[in-house]
Amino acid sequence: MAHQHLKNAYHRLVERINLFPQGAPPSELLHGILRMLFSEKEAELVSLLPIRPFDARKAAAVWKTGERQAEAILAGLASRGVLLDVEENGNRVYILPPPMAGFFEFSMMRLRTDLDQKALSELYYQYINVEEDFIKALFVAGETQLGRALVHEPALPADSGLHVLDYERASRIIETASHIGIALCYCRHKMGHLGKACDAPMDICMTFNRAADSLIRHGIVRPVTVSECMGLLERAYEHNLVQFGENVQRRVSFICNCCGCCCEAMTAARKFAHLHPVHTTNFLPVVDGDACTGCGRCVEVCPIGAVALVSAADPKKRTKRRALVDGDACLGCGVCVRNCKAGAMTLERRPERVITPVDSARRLLLMAVERGKLQNLIFDTHALRSHRIMASILGAILKLPPVKRALASRQMNSRYLDRLIDRYDEYRLAERIEA
Repeated sequence: MAHQHLKNAYHRLVERINLFPQGAPPSELLHGILRMLFSEKEAELVSLLPIRPFDARKAAAVWKTGERQAEAILAGLASRGVLLDVEENGNRVYILPPPMAGFFEFSMMRLRTDLDQKALSELYYQYINVEEDFIKALFVAGETQLGRALVHEPALPADSGLHVLDYERASRIIETASHIGIALCYCRHKMGHLGKACDAPMDICMTFNRAADSLIRHGIVRPVTVSECMGLLERAYEHNLVQFGENVQRRVSFICNCCGCCCEAMTAARKFAHLHPVHTTNFLPVVDGDACTGCGRCVEVCPIGAVALVSAADPKKRTKRRALVDGDACLGCGVCVRNCKAGAMTLERRPERVITPVDSARRLLLMAVERGKLQNLIFDTHALRSHRIMASILGAILKLPPVKRALASRQMNSRYLDRLIDRYDEYRLAERIEA
């Protein structure tokens, strides 16, 4: 009986996690991970939490407990990075982050004695790197993705007139952040426990703004100055690491400095390149065939294998080779450009501009619509039977073709639903116009 109750608690937690646009496919491995990160009681309590930010009073109401007791539980969860706690209009509110970028990473961003990080790393590796259902769901479901590549700024030409917007520069994100925290790279830390880590810098994972504020207060990341963070960015450039940041223009929460061998974003970009799992920069490397010596350095440093050496088709030098960039797979990070000793590679603007959501709220809305989870954001309190019913109805209606959606709205005679559908159609139209 106890075993059945344990299974049900974690099963409900998985269901709660998957209400969010960035979920985690059910798996025995996932249950094993959650058992390491949550006690049975915590799993039960967290499974009841709202999707949108909430305070202790809301949690107490959901849990049917006192507000002071709820505050103690929430503080304990936040201290381990299971929840984020932030200030909002003078009130402390809490957010259950998704597994990624979220509590999976937070569990490995510092050394811990209260957690068997080696055993957890093995579970993560099997669940993410071997099974692949999670990495596919995270990186290739829908068109709007979690993260985007940032341009390798030393590769930008100084005198070409190439216009680079502030949000396209990691340096500008660092300079304008309200809080900056540095932690261990989750990916390389995980791979280190498996004996598979490379020698790229470990203490270089960057968090910013409200997320950094919460993680700093709980000792999960260490606070640094703008100057120190800029120094770490330079170090990342020197090690040919790709900057993978949150896919938003404003208030970016994280920048990972990714290698091609350990980091899951680069693994996804390499394995599923044709599905565009990582949003690219607005740049592409262009090769001057006459200047290219065929040394192969660009091939070696590309983290996702988007550059190859091919025949230069030179009748006078039949063995001569030159670099060829796969523009469809290329992230546009510019690592290859900076490493070209012959100066045969330069960055140019892509023919079509890559659209980046303005902020995390808009990104989550796009992801929710594309993944059929908008109803979960609108009807957040699923403890109410009426909300569960409306969420189910809205979810089904939003999947219908436009004509059938309008017919369903008339049959329900609901002005509220009419407006939701109108807003949904406005969003789809705006998306097509931007594209």
